[in-house]
Amino acid sequence: MTTTAPKSAAEDYPHYAAAYAAQAASDVPVIQEIRERGWESFNRIGLPTARRGNEPWKYTNAGPIARENFSHSDKALSDDATLGLSDVQAVAPWQADWRTLVIVDGAFAPELSTESGAGPGIATSLTNAVRSQPRLAEQMLGSLASPEDDGFAALNTAFVGDGVGISVPAGADAGVINVVYLTTGGAQPRATHPRAIIAAEPNSRVTVIETFVGPDARYLTNAVMEASVGEGASVEHYRLLLEGSEAYHVGVSRVLQQKDSSFSSVAIAQGALLGRNDFGVTLAGTGAECTLNGLYLTTGNQHIDNYINIDHAEPYGTSRLFYKGILDGRSRAVFGGNVTVRKDAQKTDAQQTDKNLLLSEEAEVDSKPSLLIYADDVKCGHGATAGHIDEDTVFYMRSRGLDLAAASRILIHAFASEIIDTVALEPLREYLDQRFQDAIPTTNIALPLGGRS
Repeated sequence: MTTTAPKSAAEDYPHYAAAYAAQAASDVPVIQEIRERGWESFNRIGLPTARRGNEPWKYTNAGPIARENFSHSDKALSDDATLGLSDVQAVAPWQADWRTLVIVDGAFAPELSTESGAGPGIATSLTNAVRSQPRLAEQMLGSLASPEDDGFAALNTAFVGDGVGISVPAGADAGVINVVYLTTGGAQPRATHPRAIIAAEPNSRVTVIETFVGPDARYLTNAVMEASVGEGASVEHYRLLLEGSEAYHVGVSRVLQQKDSSFSSVAIAQGALLGRNDFGVTLAGTGAECTLNGLYLTTGNQHIDNYINIDHAEPYGTSRLFYKGILDGRSRAVFGGNVTVRKDAQKTDAQQTDKNLLLSEEAEVDSKPSLLIYADDVKCGHGATAGHIDEDTVFYMRSRGLDLAAASRILIHAFASEIIDTVALEPLREYLDQRFQDAIPTTNIALPLGGRS
């Protein structure tokens, strides 16, 4: 009897196989080694196009991404164009006293970056960081975002070339490091695979902003971030998905926390035709604290998927997971919040909430908060809500002279502000607040059935 060998992902995705074979070998041994590991994993598992029995991708169809023949040229599409600092400042948050690292079409742009002389530690391109601290790359690249576990992480690893490397020495405060991933236009849809590693040594502090922006054109940003938070260290993280209206975006973020460390993140999604935020945090030390907040605004046919996992592995950990969504048009949002409390993680305090405001009768949200508790001395809870603007509140505001559009805008802004107000960095908070005010729809606001108009 003859048996048929299983089909490899390279056969299913010949354009990725050709692009992998065509990319130039890295002159940094650790990067070349991690690429080979990524391609081996991708060739085995492929992309998560099967949704039956695939709970993490149950409500999101990755098929359109898998079918697109993206360019993987090493040459940045912006090489022949004039791109200045003002162009970056026009599409992303920026302050003169922030260390800013700019990645254009997957390649580090030193002429647009202010990487040196602004604070302790290393904040530079991934390639430069690996050359100066090879042990950092050996310990972190692929250790938290394993290419064996996720097809998109495997693909990113197979094509890893540039991105950012951030290392903060023990006891230091590195201030604000602003990372901008910018995709430019081109005749052929383009894929970039930026990688970020963040290492905060014991008792250090750092604030990191990751902003993803691009034109209203078809392209793919497949990003991976790995962060190690040492004992007593504090990392404040912001992830801004502001991609173009036709873009695909898949982000995989993994965080490992040690004893008494603190990690906070605010994830903002206000762009991309299809966007996914796969965020996982492991509290691997006693007394670690984690706060994950998020806000997403979808319009038209947008699809946003937030897949969040918090793993309490040690006792006395605290986590807060709070996401809010505003949906308009025929858009769809997915929220999967999973909190695991392991057997030895006694005295854990974990709460998660997902709230959604539907501005259209055709908008849809799939919300699935989940708790897996294996310890017996914990304080945990979760909840999810979805609904339209409250008709009694609108009626009250209109009775005071406001029209429906003005009343609705005030209520929608108040709904979003609960998350925006958690942004501790004042210039960034003001930037995000203005963006959301500008994006609030003004027509066709849905009220509950039978509501007063």
